[in-house]
Amino acid sequence: MQLHRTLVTKLLLVTALMFGFGFALVPLYDVFCEVTGINGKTSNVPATALVDGVDTSREITIEFLARPNKDMPWIFKPEIRRLTVHPGEVHVMNYFAENPTAQMIVGQAVPSVSPGQAALYLHKIECFCFTQQQLAAGRNMLMPVQFYVDPALPAQFSTITLNYTLYDVTANWQGNAATENLGE
Repeated sequence: MQLHRTLVTKLLLVTALMFGFGFALVPLYDVFCEVTGINGKTSNVPATALVDGVDTSREITIEFLARPNKDMPWIFKPEIRRLTVHPGEVHVMNYFAENPTAQMIVGQAVPSVSPGQAALYLHKIECFCFTQQQLAAGRNMLMPVQFYVDPALPAQFSTITLNYTLYDVTANWQGNAATENLGE
């Protein structure tokens, strides 16, 4: 009988440890991605613009992609597909969003960068992805992203792809006036 109690205690302890490890994986993964730049995660905190340091000897091609999540009915696309920049130059690029439905919808964009290691060098000063975007029925709007490529970007990278996936977060929206954007 003592043998069974010991075995049950050990199994319960292993189960609790496995649950705790599974629960900790998401924050650990986020920290790992932020530190290494793997998986193309970008910062959700605005960067500051460089005062100087434009590298005019290099050109980097930035490709812009956009897609709404399958549950998001908006039309969502970049104004242009690619832009050639010098590292250190600040640029503004607009994304177009349209809500063709008969109801107000709140969207949240999640960025990713490819190749993943380049995410550490693409700095967003201002981005619609920092806040939820409210768009009234039948309306459209331009959503800007102001960014620069860090001159410290390793020479092996000549093209960076910035991709946004747009999600419908209307059900979770709190109506914060600071995030409202009703469109044009």
